[in-house]
Amino acid sequence: MDERSSESFAAWLAARPGAEFICRDRAGCYADGGARGAPDAVQVADRWHLWHNLGEAVERAVSRHREHLPAAVTAQAAGSAPATAPEAAATPAAPRTGRIADRTRGRHADVHQMLAGGSSFGEIAAVLGLSRNTIRRFARAASPEELLVHDGTGQRASILDEHAPYLHERWNSGCTNAALLWHEIRARGYQGSCRQVRGYLARFRGSTAVPAPAPAPPKARAVTTWIMTRPDRLADADKASLDAILAASPELAAVTASVRDFAVIMNERRGRKLLEPWMTAALATGEPALRSFVTGLQADQDAVTSGLSLAWSSGAVEGHVNRIKMLKRQMYGRASPDLLRRRVLLAD
Repeated sequence: MDERSSESFAAWLAARPGAEFICRDRAGCYADGGARGAPDAVQVADRWHLWHNLGEAVERAVSRHREHLPAAVTAQAAGSAPATAPEAAATPAAPRTGRIADRTRGRHADVHQMLAGGSSFGEIAAVLGLSRNTIRRFARAASPEELLVHDGTGQRASILDEHAPYLHERWNSGCTNAALLWHEIRARGYQGSCRQVRGYLARFRGSTAVPAPAPAPPKARAVTTWIMTRPDRLADADKASLDAILAASPELAAVTASVRDFAVIMNERRGRKLLEPWMTAALATGEPALRSFVTGLQADQDAVTSGLSLAWSSGAVEGHVNRIKMLKRQMYGRASPDLLRRRVLLAD
């Protein structure tokens, strides 16, 4: 196809009559183009994309309830069963302030006000001078605070975080030379500047001993991975951390139950029988991210039902696409297209 559009896809199909099944991602242009170019074909929403979309919804839900993530640190420190009392949750992080935070809150209010007035994403994007994807992201967020999270914990992540325990240990052993410590952590994988290390260590000047850094709560993406992984395939430490978070957050426990029920539907191809009840139960959780995911399923329900019922899938194609993208990233700007073509064709 010359371009990614419904017209181009419809023309491509019309030139190749006889399609019985169309396995596709969730893009509306493929749904519309497929209906126009091969009206008798059964459209099948690819399971990889369905699972990926659900993972995105789960990450938004985890970020929304990020105040419960420190419960995992408590469980790790205790080395025992996760807490079951609400007190396991940490105090919510203070709201972010500043120019960007104020602008985000203002845009969130504008987007939701215009949506309530019946405006479409395209109309709102034109008025506010933002892209449709940005408007969609604002529309999905139940509150502006969901958009102001850097790593799912309310804290700005630093590339020094994973090296902080080593720096504290070396400082307490008597090594206070920032340049030397910079060289040492570079050998351990640190990619930042010496200036950043010097700035971090400046707070310790005048102290002969500094406490070990407080354990950081898990990031939203890590917790999302735990939720999206089969329980029997989780490492013991990850399972204990997830159990602690779910015990502290009934909302995330409900999200996790929904994810595992969806996995059963997908793996056992029981979409025709169980998809409708699952969507009803997911909506009943009250979680905005799941509600958004269900709304997307309902807009494409026939194809989604087929994807969760039939054997057709483009998972193998997605694997090849991912491999080609990896090769391109490894070589982009360093080699000619001819060499890239050879690697794509000859790679195992």
